[in-house]
Amino acid sequence: MITKEQEMTKEQIINDSKKYSLFSWSAQAPVNPIAIERAEGVYLYDYDGNRIIDFSSGLMSVNIGHGDQRVTDAVVEQMQKVSYVTPSCTTEVRAKLSKKLAEICPGDLNKAFYTLCGTSSIDNAIKLARLYTGRHKIIGRYRAFHGGSIGGMTAGGDPRKLANDSQQMPNAVHLDDPYYFFGMKDLDETTKLNLSLEYVERVIHLEGKTNIAAFIFEGESGSSGCLHYPKGYLKGVKALCEKYGILFVADEVMSGFGRTGKWFGFENHDIVPDMVCMAKGLTSSYLPLGCLMVSDRIAEKFENTPMMIGLTYNGHPVALAAALAVINIYESDKLIENTRAMSAYLESRIEEMRSQHPSMGAFRNTGLLGCLDVLKNKATGELMAPYNAAADDMKVSNQIAAKIRQLGMYTFVRWGYIFIAPPLCVTKDQIDEGLAIISEALKISDEALV
Repeated sequence: MITKEQEMTKEQIINDSKKYSLFSWSAQAPVNPIAIERAEGVYLYDYDGNRIIDFSSGLMSVNIGHGDQRVTDAVVEQMQKVSYVTPSCTTEVRAKLSKKLAEICPGDLNKAFYTLCGTSSIDNAIKLARLYTGRHKIIGRYRAFHGGSIGGMTAGGDPRKLANDSQQMPNAVHLDDPYYFFGMKDLDETTKLNLSLEYVERVIHLEGKTNIAAFIFEGESGSSGCLHYPKGYLKGVKALCEKYGILFVADEVMSGFGRTGKWFGFENHDIVPDMVCMAKGLTSSYLPLGCLMVSDRIAEKFENTPMMIGLTYNGHPVALAAALAVINIYESDKLIENTRAMSAYLESRIEEMRSQHPSMGAFRNTGLLGCLDVLKNKATGELMAPYNAAADDMKVSNQIAAKIRQLGMYTFVRWGYIFIAPPLCVTKDQIDEGLAIISEALKISDEALV
């Protein structure tokens, strides 16, 4: 038991964390982490007693909110029974969670393969797609992120991978997004959709239609800026996959489990993938866990043929117990219904703010997965910081981020984007509280507007 004298101060926690651990995606010297003592609902509490509203659910992952003791109780109960078994054994919680996931997934997505996190779900989807099809190429999007492993980084196009370009996985192909094609902005939506799908089909032929194992798409775009797919685009891509015997893998790591107002983001596009990659909201990030949900058609191939993928923590019972408790909370607390209601309220409040802030650009939102553009030039729509901005381009965006933090908010600020993705238990009053902080910070960009 830790005595009062053994408790660490905030300064000790920060200093020792920096001295003895490494922080991701960062130069280490300027890292300035917030030392969090506890968290509850949509709030974090630091060691100075400050309450910080979490307006991006951590990394768009703490969907049920922080500190729900129903999850704690489920985890403790499971640890009192069995804390670990090898993947060749099974447990009651594995049976229950697997059946529950099959119930909430549409179509014939009935088989769960458990992993440790989102990017390990992506990696195993790539392996399984290649094993199933006998093909080798994977097609993804430049403006997508599929995690930090070599496979996940390569499948996406997020610029964080560029420092490790020489280590990329071979046989990955990338598509530009349909709304960025040269000369398309003046065309009608139907023409743009048709041209976009023609481009996808052309890439399929150029890369060799019998060489492509899978497409990997986010169910809804996340950290690239919540960039919306045109209506009918994903359905058209899925139809092309079916035409050429290519698997469609949906990355639902960020957009899954109620975040978009449905169980999964792809459900907003009237498709059923062949595989679904899950993590984050699966346990609301209370414990690390990923899952690859696989169709019956794919699973059938491995009934009498060894499925050569695996990992030590496949089916970890404690993590599965957290996931089962979290899914029950989504249902009992009607969090998906609340997401839809709060999404509509959030969008209405954002529109009310526009008259106060000329630097506000587009707000792209699906459920409670939202991103606000901060503009440098109102007339041209130029962002305050461009995609993959250099440090010199981030001066105003960094000031906005610092102001948001100073005023008591944690949220994800990237390039010219402010992400708005609070926990799904958020209330109207809490949305108002968060938007008031963002509104104050936007005064900085209003003054910098060209």
